[in-house]
Amino acid sequence: MVLCEIDARLQVLFIERALHEGDPWSGHMAFPGGRVDAGDPDACHAAERETLEEVGLDLRGAERLGRLDDLQGRRVSGVPQLVISSFVYRVEQAPALAPNREVREAFWFPLAELHAPERFVPYRLDAGIEMDFPGILVGRPQRHVVWGLTYRFLEVFFRAIERPLPDRWGDLADAIAELRVSGGDG
Repeated sequence: MVLCEIDARLQVLFIERALHEGDPWSGHMAFPGGRVDAGDPDACHAAERETLEEVGLDLRGAERLGRLDDLQGRRVSGVPQLVISSFVYRVEQAPALAPNREVREAFWFPLAELHAPERFVPYRLDAGIEMDFPGILVGRPQRHVVWGLTYRFLEVFFRAIERPLPDRWGDLADAIAELRVSGGDG
């Protein structure tokens, strides 16, 4: 998660992953970053390396504000369950971004607008059963939906700075519980 003050507003960097056949995260909104490679000494180094590769942003001189709680990703067919780490950085100036082939689009978005009620939308996922997940509209025009792990990391971040997002998981938690009671795969 990369933050920068732009036009007197704290902004966060989002990427839209490029569309690649067979990639379960293809087209999703995310923070820059990626897998730990054998040459990476730790997850933090991997995040810095991947951010440089994906958008051309060198975080080695940036202020590292901290690490968010690790999250587990859901199991996707053919992909083992992953543990995802997120580190928060602050850069002094917003550099020109140079997305590589893994990134369809990269842009800065005002952090405060992530709390705007009109941006809260459901994200419909059809994975054998249709389910709505909490989402936030971002971009100009509002054409991207942040949901899933990136949404969950935003929840962790906003709780850490004592500005929690509204609890929008209630209906989803009830639906999952109902599936389990009725014998669904949940």
